[in-house]
Amino acid sequence: MDSRPRPLIATDDPRLLDDLLRLASAASVEVDLARTVDRAMRLWARAPLAVVGTDLSSALRTADPPPHPRLAVVCRGGAGENGRREGLFLLPRDEDELVGLFSEATEADATPAPTLAVVGGRGGAGASLLTVALALAGERAGLRTALLDTDPLGCGADVYLGCEGLEQPTGWGDLLHRNGRMRWRDLSARLPSTSHVSVLTWTRGSGGERPLPVGAVRAVLASARSGADLVVADLPRSFDPATQVVLNHADLLFVVIPADVPSVVAATRMADRLREEAPVVRAVVRGAGGELSAEVVAGTLRMPLGADLPPEPGLARTLAAGQAPGRRPRSPLGRFADRVVAALPQPRPVP
Repeated sequence: MDSRPRPLIATDDPRLLDDLLRLASAASVEVDLARTVDRAMRLWARAPLAVVGTDLSSALRTADPPPHPRLAVVCRGGAGENGRREGLFLLPRDEDELVGLFSEATEADATPAPTLAVVGGRGGAGASLLTVALALAGERAGLRTALLDTDPLGCGADVYLGCEGLEQPTGWGDLLHRNGRMRWRDLSARLPSTSHVSVLTWTRGSGGERPLPVGAVRAVLASARSGADLVVADLPRSFDPATQVVLNHADLLFVVIPADVPSVVAATRMADRLREEAPVVRAVVRGAGGELSAEVVAGTLRMPLGADLPPEPGLARTLAAGQAPGRRPRSPLGRFADRVVAALPQPRPVP
């Protein structure tokens, strides 16, 4: 049973109640109802938001409940009425503001989920493999993980995870014009997923022709950070506005660089900008050896070394068999991903 506090709607006006339930549904929020002052008083202190109809507001004041930090008194009226007393909302004029209050009420005390971003120092560096490995490490830790595949030219993280069989899944192409609030619980139900990982990627035949709209990425990222326990993002090698949004919000950015001269040269073209956009950047060097050690690669890029990853045993066979890279916790990718996830702040408790 879900025991999380829910916003309170207190009114005995049927028309006003219908309106308020419609607004709560638009915000994807479940509410508690009170048609009497006594029931409102029982739910008052627990509710993160109290929305009270003017039909009960006077009687409720007489009952003298403790001051509520988020109180909205609502009445129905003509759209042309001007002015508003403090805390008094008029329908239908203030519907959008009330939808925002309902949405914020369930998110106000939530700590955003840790967000990890991965980008390749060059094309084909293995950033997607590391992204999938981090998501699987989140799954092994029992974390509800949001995997945001924002690279329109990749094969799709759902293919690596083997969860691309969902009929008519939601992809980035369905969200290009979304820039408002959305609840991760509702969005993730329509995404390809494993037991704990939900993947938002491009559906087959879409993407590639233009960068993602910044509004859609900002809305999805906010939804995932408020509704999941861990967010992992696979980024394209670009600095379009949508990619910058993810870089700016990432708690930790991993730059994957194969240990060869062409890869290091390519990565140097991005290094300064990545340090500028992301708060914490770490180099993940793959296949280092000889004079071009992982320390030399990281030093050349002026990035702290996050990992020196040896070649992944049997990687070609793993991919050819349709198995997810990093699923085996004893593999180099799996061990590194588990260490990263274990070092993250503990997720907020979920009832």
